[in-house]
Amino acid sequence: MEHRLPAKSSQAQVLALIAELNADDSVNGILLQLPLPSHMEEARALQAIDPGKDVDGFHSENVGGLSQGRSVLTPCTPSGCMHLLEETCGDLSGKHAVVIGRSNIVGKPMAALLLQAHCSVTVVHSRSNDARALCQLADIVVAAVGRPRLIDASWLKRGAVVIDVGINRIEDQGRSRLVGDVDFDNALSVASAITPVPGGVGPMTIAFLMKNTVTAARQQALAQRSQSEAVCLSTC
Repeated sequence: MEHRLPAKSSQAQVLALIAELNADDSVNGILLQLPLPSHMEEARALQAIDPGKDVDGFHSENVGGLSQGRSVLTPCTPSGCMHLLEETCGDLSGKHAVVIGRSNIVGKPMAALLLQAHCSVTVVHSRSNDARALCQLADIVVAAVGRPRLIDASWLKRGAVVIDVGINRIEDQGRSRLVGDVDFDNALSVASAITPVPGGVGPMTIAFLMKNTVTAARQQALAQRSQSEAVCLSTC
């Protein structure tokens, strides 16, 4: 089901709807479409979602669990990127991965997942010195910075695997089109594998959103069954 609130809705209205969905046993997953209007506190709204229904993996309980290596609902885009990397590279142990970008949505959880896979991880951001040189050392480059065609072949070592998370709309020869953070045609001459934009990471994000929703539903069903058995044992 979809709930559309007017852009002028108050924070209290959003929190009230989230509380209602948290309490509804027929709802297994809650996804809050970001960004929110500027008058709302995004973190407060995300924190209000039941962690067990947080299919985006943005609640602090899930974020903390990810950093500790616990089994939690993890952000969909980084999870999809990891699946692509594992299918392409196999065992990631010991590989040097550079993540370009440090957002809470992609960059930070991506780095955490790569660490769990035993990669050596470098996070490059706007304050990094000589980002290009750091990327040139990487076996794996994950671009999630939001700057169209920033990364070209000169940023990559030969044989690098490149995951392009960026989605940027640009005007090209009088037409609007989507491009990534990577100059695909240029980088293709150096990279051993590279995801296109569109059609690369995007479908994986949707797939892992579905996976998280199924996982959440299963966990809730198990919890309800355990609760029912406990009630039966205490009353029979």
